[in-house]
Amino acid sequence: MDTYNLKPENMRAPNHLTREEVQKSLEELDSKIKTLRGRINATTADSNNTYHEHIAALERKRELIASKMNESDDTQQKWQDLHNNINNLHNDADNIIK
Repeated sequence: MDTYNLKPENMRAPNHLTREEVQKSLEELDSKIKTLRGRINATTADSNNTYHEHIAALERKRELIASKMNESDDTQQKWQDLHNNINNLHNDADNIIK
């Protein structure tokens, strides 16, 4: 486990991830969160663990990475719309010349 105290407000998502890398990151985080939840159930009630904090931090990071996937979809759609609009302008200009 990490040697520093994880806090949800300190989590960041990596920039410039491809869609495949985002999906892989989400799967890895889901696996880590599931493992930590299992450890919570296996520890005694009076033990001094930070599993809850670690889970909260990983869940926050997962949210941030998932938002990158949505941003990626939005960006892709914007580029496609721009491409379509340029093609439409080109076709309109061709029709005017004819």
